[in-house]
Amino acid sequence: MWDVPFVGASSLLVYLNSLTLFFQNLFNPVSITIILICITVAISFYTFNNAQRQGRWMMNPYLVKTKGQYYRFLSSGFIHQDHMHLLWNMFSFYFFGTVVEHDLGVLFGDAGVYYFIALYLSAIVVSDIPTYFKNRNNPNYNSLGASGGVGSVIFVFIVLEPLQLICFFIAFCMPGFIFGAGYMIYTYYQGRKAKDNINHDAHLYGALYGLLFCVIVYPASLPVFFEQIKHWLGALF
Repeated sequence: MWDVPFVGASSLLVYLNSLTLFFQNLFNPVSITIILICITVAISFYTFNNAQRQGRWMMNPYLVKTKGQYYRFLSSGFIHQDHMHLLWNMFSFYFFGTVVEHDLGVLFGDAGVYYFIALYLSAIVVSDIPTYFKNRNNPNYNSLGASGGVGSVIFVFIVLEPLQLICFFIAFCMPGFIFGAGYMIYTYYQGRKAKDNINHDAHLYGALYGLLFCVIVYPASLPVFFEQIKHWLGALF
């Protein structure tokens, strides 16, 4: 079961902002997004083409239940099925993560980096909790990938900047809040069908957790979110 990336796209403005932040980071010794990407890439390459290594790190709810291997809730977010799976997850994480990391820094100062780390790592764990309860008696179920954590970061971005355009392969663009609503509906529907090889539950709950995290740590984000949408609708009509 792949916990595959759900965004094969990025906003043009997010892309430009990320490039700006990248060059700024050349002179900044710490970029948590880049550090997390490097760690994930290193661990993923270490487990590529080695089923035994992957088996020790991936999410297997049955082994968590019967063997107490709770580390799998976190370790599964640092390994990927193959190079393309890794590329798309880290591609999305870089472009949105650098912006969210910057935004949290603006909101919370030096503490912003700790909020960002807490968001990403806790989202990887939380997004797999429904999967655990759903499959804890199924010894053949496995999933892996960082999509729960990446999804949480993208949805924090949507809450903080709901009018920024998110584009599918730089072609079909829409405001972030519209993309978010559509994605929630799609993921919920696909998760109920459960006929493909994708862990849609991790996607859905990772996204929901990102929304909840943002509202808890920065309560003002919710009224500002709706105010921005209200102005957008007013200008539209």
